[in-house]
Amino acid sequence: MTHYLEFEKPLAEIEGKAEELRAMARANEDMDVEKEALALDAKAEAMLVDMYKTLTPWRKCQVARHPDRPHCAEYIEALFTEYTPLAGDRNFADDHAIMGGLARFNDQPVMVIGHEKGNDTKSRIERNFGMARPEGYRKAVRLMELADKFGIPVIALVDTPGAYPGKGAEERGQSEAIARSTQKCLQLSVPLIAVIIGEGGSGGAVAFAAANKVAMLEHSIYSVITPEGCASILWKDAGKMREAAEAMRLTAQELKELAVIDHIIAEPLGGAQRDREATIASVGKAIADLLAPLSNQTPENLVKSRRKKFLDIGSKGLAA
Repeated sequence: MTHYLEFEKPLAEIEGKAEELRAMARANEDMDVEKEALALDAKAEAMLVDMYKTLTPWRKCQVARHPDRPHCAEYIEALFTEYTPLAGDRNFADDHAIMGGLARFNDQPVMVIGHEKGNDTKSRIERNFGMARPEGYRKAVRLMELADKFGIPVIALVDTPGAYPGKGAEERGQSEAIARSTQKCLQLSVPLIAVIIGEGGSGGAVAFAAANKVAMLEHSIYSVITPEGCASILWKDAGKMREAAEAMRLTAQELKELAVIDHIIAEPLGGAQRDREATIASVGKAIADLLAPLSNQTPENLVKSRRKKFLDIGSKGLAA
């Protein structure tokens, strides 16, 4: 069953009428409604093209959060072989919002790490909606250190509204854990590729995305805070999230212009949720294309170029 976003309601009506006609024809073999149904299909496709050609930043936020977008576990299952999950931070607990382990990507050994939001009520609660606690970031640091020790690349799949802000997380050193994870990203002597597959929220995302190359899916978002959080702080009104989204420059297209990210991965018409297999294949191709030139670089150059990349962000704007 298709899940329609608020701005897609006119599209839902047209596609619903086409399906209703076909259901009637299945119930009555004498009915021939295919011509009318095809006309509605064409109208729906034209509407979909028009909608997604002019998506506002707030609508991009809605698409990035779509519950039917492929999540980390699906990417790992489809793109990686011999995946061996590794659990726990060797200190406190295992955080199910973060998954990761050793695997092969195109037959090359890699370490894959990512945020997992879950896909139903039970799994979303278990995964804490992709919001990691300190032990999740400490697990990620452990896995990155293991990758560094054995000289294998790290692939990070980012999809989180932000790190978990609960009392227990703060008591266990949430900000320190995020900082250590970010620091470890910048220190790695192996290639690090980060792909933002949905939401890239705050330090919770940067902790995985301080990479040699950062890619974003076309309708994903990446920002220092959610639009709702920004609106609550600036205007004391979370209802002004549309204005906040416009001002924050959180879309892939804007961030590419600002050199915050390196590559935009095209999504199928209507977003990743309308063709999950094609989206996953596009992400796999992008990872392969970004990883290939890094594989020949020396450890020293990987560290140096990664640090320079982040130190240079915003320098052009400041000079102007």
